[in-house]
Amino acid sequence: MITKRYHFETIDSTNKKARELATEGAVHGTLVTADAQVSGIGRRGRSWSSEKEAGIYMSMVLRPEIETDKASMLTLVAAMAVEKAIAHICLTDTSDCEDIDIGRLMIKWPNDIVLNKKKVCGILTELSLEGREIEYIVLGIGINVNNKEFPEEISQTASSLSLECGRDLDRELLITEVWKQFAVYYELFLQTEDISLFQEEYEAALINKEENVKVLDPLGEYIGIAKGITNTGELIVETAGDVRYVSGGEVSVRGMYGYV
Repeated sequence: MITKRYHFETIDSTNKKARELATEGAVHGTLVTADAQVSGIGRRGRSWSSEKEAGIYMSMVLRPEIETDKASMLTLVAAMAVEKAIAHICLTDTSDCEDIDIGRLMIKWPNDIVLNKKKVCGILTELSLEGREIEYIVLGIGINVNNKEFPEEISQTASSLSLECGRDLDRELLITEVWKQFAVYYELFLQTEDISLFQEEYEAALINKEENVKVLDPLGEYIGIAKGITNTGELIVETAGDVRYVSGGEVSVRGMYGYV
């Protein structure tokens, strides 16, 4: 699926560079990677810790022929692919791992990958429109691979594959595996233009399923039980006497007593 790759030792943001390349006509499947970012960003404009040669910082240019309201599902496509890629790499030659339990590798809706209840990956999808049609989508993925420490403000909720698995991992192998898995789930998505063909897989990895969650909506937060997802990627939350369907965007979901 990767048609052309641009790699940088240090860059401000792989998403920013991917947007620039897309504006200049970069084709579907163009990949931007870097050893370090100085201005990495996450959802809602948050900064992303980007230690040099420790994590994976990658962004891909996509040009899908889909309706604009279906673009947000690509975040879930990517989350599924990353979860599978990490599982595959961590289960390959695990003789040096310290009692790794890959069952603790899960997805926090919609786009965080968590291992042992700590975030190891975030995904950011950015959309550019031309009129009412999608001009391009930039899909950014940041994975904490061999990071050994984190800023104090996120040290209780973030970790790395190395810290959780007990050994350093090959970043290049993981990049390759992520896009191998992404190609698989992307094709499944295009068949139906929803996530119905891997909805059960996603739900099986959903860390908050059947758990109490707090939905932080700008219109007012509320508490309910996460029951799963719809085939269009909305989180189903059952509240007292009601069922709500939570979309992404400005909405955030937390566990009742912390990050998950």
